[in-house]
Amino acid sequence: MSETKKQSSFVADAIRLMFITLIAGLLLGVVYYVTYAPIQESLRAATIQAYKQVFPDAADFTDNPDAAALIAASEADIAAQGFGNVLIDGVIDAKDASGNVIGHVINSTSKDGFGGWISISTGIQEDGTLNGIAFLSISESAGLGMNARDTDWYKQFTGKKADKFSVTKTGATSDSEINAISGATITSRAVTGAVNAAVYFVNNHLK
Repeated sequence: MSETKKQSSFVADAIRLMFITLIAGLLLGVVYYVTYAPIQESLRAATIQAYKQVFPDAADFTDNPDAAALIAASEADIAAQGFGNVLIDGVIDAKDASGNVIGHVINSTSKDGFGGWISISTGIQEDGTLNGIAFLSISESAGLGMNARDTDWYKQFTGKKADKFSVTKTGATSDSEINAISGATITSRAVTGAVNAAVYFVNNHLK
């Protein structure tokens, strides 16, 4: 094949590849456009369900208007408390039917999970009592770390009031102690760290 024909063939192949890439990109864009709204609605519904799980008495949930500033102001302080690699993600006011704030839902994330980041919602009453926790995201080992969500383990936090919770392997003897998941101490500590961050935030930066 002559050099000219080789060059022509190369150009033709490049043009075909460009059109294939363009069409593929357009198709992906269409799929994204079509699925974005349903996915976002599904995520929103799951989030609201978590809020209702940790604050069933609330009639409405609204983002705290000062959330961004409060979270930014608390970052260094929370990082110094020994809760692990945790973040506060959101501050939601739980309100009664009259619009009065009856507590808060704090979204927090621990980066210390065995399988990745663990994000939870923690419902905290005005007096500091925990209504409970709900999982927004968790991808731990099936039958081990996932038992944090898939068994009653997470219910240990419900109805308790403490400045800080700790994980024990020898059996909880106080409200501030949380029994570790068998074979998943790392997950237990990650979740507890996320709860501790939420409690500390409410007690020291929200009130």
